[in-house]
Amino acid sequence: MAEENSGVSAEITEIKTKSDLEEFCNGWDNSENTVFFSKIPENCLNNPCVLGIDEAGRGPVLGPLVYGISFCSMTNTDVLKDLGCADSKQLTEEKREQIFYDINTRKEALDNMGWAVEVISPNYISQSMLRRTKHSLNEVSMESAIGLINRAISLNVNIAEVYVDTVGPPETYQAKLSKLFPNISITVAKKADSTYPIVSAASICAKVVRDTALKSWKFQENAPEKAFGSGYPGDPLTKAFLEDNVDPVFGYPRIVRFSWATAENALEKTAQKLSFDDGEEDSSLKYSGRSITSFFRAEKSRNRCAFFRNRHLQNVTDF
Repeated sequence: MAEENSGVSAEITEIKTKSDLEEFCNGWDNSENTVFFSKIPENCLNNPCVLGIDEAGRGPVLGPLVYGISFCSMTNTDVLKDLGCADSKQLTEEKREQIFYDINTRKEALDNMGWAVEVISPNYISQSMLRRTKHSLNEVSMESAIGLINRAISLNVNIAEVYVDTVGPPETYQAKLSKLFPNISITVAKKADSTYPIVSAASICAKVVRDTALKSWKFQENAPEKAFGSGYPGDPLTKAFLEDNVDPVFGYPRIVRFSWATAENALEKTAQKLSFDDGEEDSSLKYSGRSITSFFRAEKSRNRCAFFRNRHLQNVTDF
């Protein structure tokens, strides 16, 4: 799937102020994934670079998952410490934003480092996780990381070392990346965002972009009357949003990751039951009183159409 994701265009854009980022997020079609890069300094083209990868928004039931990379000339990595790059989860929102905009405005940063993000829509996450052949969030995450490295290479960033905050077992992930990028030194580690400043920088970029994308969200449906909070399942405002914004037929607005158990449980309580006939005489094949969420579950839990059962046809999972 890395090939699929790599087809998303990567826009080069300048983000110098909060309003610049808000304007960019306001222009995002939030039903699709989007990738954008900062300007790439000459030092990152001419000198070997270190590149870090991290994400923001893995756990929330609302809004996008954002994968970020940051890269820096290995001759000037002190700039990362001068900026105060640290694990984004340990920083206040104000401090994260200060560092992010310093990355985009201070001369020593502009001369020596760059960054990029992929904003992965809730639609894409839900559709991936609810395929008949399930495509996990870990796989979505790895594809995004691989796609961002490939795009950086295609833009001639001179990558020598890559540090990644792991999803899943770090040894397996590192072996996968090393096979794909044999000429680059790869390190995959738990809590890499608190160990390697270049990963901390990527974490900060991803977090600031996600927070802004969530705050700037444009509802194609009727906008909610109340705030939806942080998007995390434990947030009372988020819980109330899920309960108050379910259409009994069409379900949730597309800000919701409807593959999350939190969303499915709320949907079960509210959504209408479905009743229709597929034309078979066998009453077991009539979808009477089925909940809308039952159609999201794995193939093995469904009654398959007689046409497929009688011919012993199965989904293709490998080529």
